[in-house]
Amino acid sequence: MLNRRNFLKTGAASLPLAAAVEALRPNVALSVETIADVDAGGATPKLIPLPLRLAPIDPATLPWQENIRRVGQSNMTEHDPAVMNIEEWADFWHSAKAHVLFVSVTGILAFYPSKVKFHRPGKFLNGRDFFGECVAAAKKRGMRCVARMSPDLNWGDALEAHPEWAMRHRDGSVQFSGEDPRLFKTCMFSTYMDDYVPAIMREVSSLYDVDCFYTNGWPPIGSLPKCHCAICSKLPPSDTPAYWKVFNERVLQLWQEYDAIAKEKKPDSFYFANLGGNLRCGPNLDRLGKTAVWFQADNQGRTYEDPAVWGCALQGRVCNAVMDGKFSANVSAAYSTGVVRWRNATKNPAEASMWLNQTLASGMALYYHFIGSEAGLGEDRRWQKLGADYFQWAAKHDAHLKPRRSIANIGVVIGQSTQLLYPGPAVAHSRDYMRETTHGVYETLLSGRFAFDFVHEDRLELERVSKYRALLLPNIAMLSDRQCDQIRAYAHSGGSIMASFETSLYDENLKQRADFGLADLLGISRAGDVIGTNGNACYGRIERSHPVLAGFANTNWLPCGQNRLPLRPVQDPVLTVVPGFVQYPPELAYPPVPHTDEPAVMLRETGHSRFAYFPADIERTFWLTGHGDLLRLLHNTIRWISRDERIVHVEGGGFLEMFAWETTPGYAVHLVNYTNPNAHHGWLNATYPLTAQTVTMKLAAGAKVKTVELLRADTRVPFRLEDEVLRFTIPRVEDYEVAAITLG
Repeated sequence: MLNRRNFLKTGAASLPLAAAVEALRPNVALSVETIADVDAGGATPKLIPLPLRLAPIDPATLPWQENIRRVGQSNMTEHDPAVMNIEEWADFWHSAKAHVLFVSVTGILAFYPSKVKFHRPGKFLNGRDFFGECVAAAKKRGMRCVARMSPDLNWGDALEAHPEWAMRHRDGSVQFSGEDPRLFKTCMFSTYMDDYVPAIMREVSSLYDVDCFYTNGWPPIGSLPKCHCAICSKLPPSDTPAYWKVFNERVLQLWQEYDAIAKEKKPDSFYFANLGGNLRCGPNLDRLGKTAVWFQADNQGRTYEDPAVWGCALQGRVCNAVMDGKFSANVSAAYSTGVVRWRNATKNPAEASMWLNQTLASGMALYYHFIGSEAGLGEDRRWQKLGADYFQWAAKHDAHLKPRRSIANIGVVIGQSTQLLYPGPAVAHSRDYMRETTHGVYETLLSGRFAFDFVHEDRLELERVSKYRALLLPNIAMLSDRQCDQIRAYAHSGGSIMASFETSLYDENLKQRADFGLADLLGISRAGDVIGTNGNACYGRIERSHPVLAGFANTNWLPCGQNRLPLRPVQDPVLTVVPGFVQYPPELAYPPVPHTDEPAVMLRETGHSRFAYFPADIERTFWLTGHGDLLRLLHNTIRWISRDERIVHVEGGGFLEMFAWETTPGYAVHLVNYTNPNAHHGWLNATYPLTAQTVTMKLAAGAKVKTVELLRADTRVPFRLEDEVLRFTIPRVEDYEVAAITLG
């Protein structure tokens, strides 16, 4: 498989010169041999039929937000009242076919003549009702309005009057904004959230026709707050399970209070808040998914911590796991995100387009966002044509682009509590342990072209997970007894499991068990503490043949993980551990203990269920190294536990992400092309198109296909339907293609 690592380190350099030159040229269709070795071995997958279709729904019966497909936002600055052309702003978003616009109220600076104490007007407002004018302009053009607030910061006069509103450091000093020290950080447990925010909401509701309320900057995403104010000092320490419980109760309490305020004037109004962070969202996603009617995924672009190109699609899978079909949108930044930011300059077009591609492919609504309207509607207007063109294209295909249900046969357990609270083994010295694990399993699934969903660990009821042939548990260290029992019930019903490393070694309170919570199911027993790497990492010695070793030849051992949990011996192991040893000097780079009876993988089969457990952190190690042996071993193992069943099979060259959805007209298969030297770092600068991709899926009995249309290429393609098996070929994929299947 070609990714950035081997493209830059080995790929282009090891290719013949002509092929290497071609590989670096944008907009050139590359051959299978040049691009990737997608599926290095194994039999043709077995197709399983799609589930029976859902009953039709009348869109008119849905809440209004569930019919929203395009969201626009020109994030407003203090200077905008002096420079923004409101009519041009409203005309632009209307021409782009936006359904709803975010308009700033704020809470830090008032964009209207507020009477709420400490809600100071911006210095360029000059008594003007800028917010009201924007709402009126949007409403005149038939667009709905979200009242955008920011409760996370305020000014010195508020601090002087209410010192209890501030977040505090351990020494009692006030926490100020890192960029503008005039602003202090507000504490979510203080009365600021109970008094100040509701006062603004009620004032706005009394004065304007807004459709709903939103708070930016709260709750925190990616981490939990660390505050030592008088209230928080009495709470459990941050980053502990006990604190997370208190944090979640407070988030849900305020969410429900704000939602009730939003409904005081309009019953169909609601409140929603800033979310995102992928798997590391601050609030409990299961509980929020049952409360929220709008998931605002504030995942605007790649970050230093999450440099891979698929960050938006990963977020969409999270939303699909917890929202049960309710509305979700990803905030795609048109501006320059990243470690070095230019919030008023346009992002690379290829990168911005890719974020929009992933938004649609992963089932979310489009949301395009820029900051500031200097010179009328921005000094840099390059973002506008890209966004308008994309929105207009999507508007022509709303029926095919709005998903009803994901089509997948593999579930990947999220492990949100593990993501937030589990520190990783002390020997690893990594603050991003689970982030690295997630990217490792994600890239594994993409390169193997598996159809998968995320599954929240608090949603493991059999009625939810029984549709999956296999569940993957990539180092889901924290599992309660109840969750372990639910996984057992799934396995006893015929489901299969692949787990790794410290999965189930800790309970929901991060208390370590004497042995794995799933020890009986996986057939394993812990023999010691985590062993790290000091020099050469450990190896797995091949003891006997097995399908998980397909494609390996001319070697007696394989790389294993950087860290491992030693297991007690088992009968007839497939791989045994060769402990790590010195890597320098090379004179000592040989194994003092070349043979052991410690298993490097545990494989067992009971009835219709198959179980695979890796005692090493194999997914994370693959992410850190890109080692093809680890990838092949993971692919083989997933194929083995799933009996190589596929619900959608896409065959062809290249590195891509595949989504399949049931839609109102039929089905949609989305292919997002990641074949690019910048797939793992930086931004996309160009597109490297893929050649033919053949799609095969088995429809439910009696299904008839009317057409297969490629929405990006704007063309129909021939198809074959025999014995319910649908097969067609997509001749070329630029950065993104959607095969829309209309049933007849």
